[in-house]
Amino acid sequence: MRVFGSGCVVVLLFFACAPSVRAQGSPSAAVDAAPSSTQKRIEEYLRHLYAFGPEIAVRVGAPKDTEITGLQEINVEVKIGQNTESAKFYVSKDGKYLLRGDLSDLNRDPLAEMREQLQINDAPSLGDPKAPITLVEFSDIQCPVCRSLHDVLRGLLPKYPGVRVVFKDFPLDQIHPWARTAAIAGRCAFQLDPAAFWKMYDLIYDSQEVISPANAWGKIADFAGQAGLNADAFKSCMAGPEAPAAVEASRANGITVEVQSTPTVFVNGRRMVGADARTLEQYLNYELAQVAGAKPSGKK
Repeated sequence: MRVFGSGCVVVLLFFACAPSVRAQGSPSAAVDAAPSSTQKRIEEYLRHLYAFGPEIAVRVGAPKDTEITGLQEINVEVKIGQNTESAKFYVSKDGKYLLRGDLSDLNRDPLAEMREQLQINDAPSLGDPKAPITLVEFSDIQCPVCRSLHDVLRGLLPKYPGVRVVFKDFPLDQIHPWARTAAIAGRCAFQLDPAAFWKMYDLIYDSQEVISPANAWGKIADFAGQAGLNADAFKSCMAGPEAPAAVEASRANGITVEVQSTPTVFVNGRRMVGADARTLEQYLNYELAQVAGAKPSGKK
């Protein structure tokens, strides 16, 4: 595990900084059969900048025109061992300048598209579905920083009753061996009794330090009992295909919205990575002020 900023991540290279468009386990990006001189130059530059030896595969996609004259978009894919990630870059049409970052249209709401991409209807949630603020949490339940966020939320949420919380699984299998088992267990709890999910959520996070790959199943089965779930129904769910599929769909949605580390939180679409209570409270207060400002004053 490497930590950039304040989250648990699986990072291959510069993708801690650049917007990631594909994560480990997904198909390779299409590349030109015969790379252009610009593509070769970009590959050489990145190999030199990040010390990529010959054992690391670097593929630079063909440049595509953007709405900005003279600026083209490229996809760079890097494979280290079995891990593959890719990121979006921009290059000037003359091949002289390379840019990493987001390209923003100032005429569009920067958060509206994100809110549309977040799939939250089939995820565990707390609070009023019509609440003015929706906090979407992508977490790996074995991640220590995610546990810190859990503690932050437990302290903050009582002060913000108008917030709806939605939990999304994003297990990092390469570094957290029992994270997927816990994610599937949480999803089974949600499918059997939505309220039981949050009991499991608390129990697993609070016991994170004593869970191991060897005892994960026994511990989690015990937590399911403490959450009031029927043992046979829980075991049947754990062995079935629905819960794992739901976890994988959640993770796929995280990849779509460029989740690169856990925890990643979206407050009405505004991204926060890590478990910083002050930043989270800033986002919540800002959204509350926006809601208050939108309400009629009642004065004539």
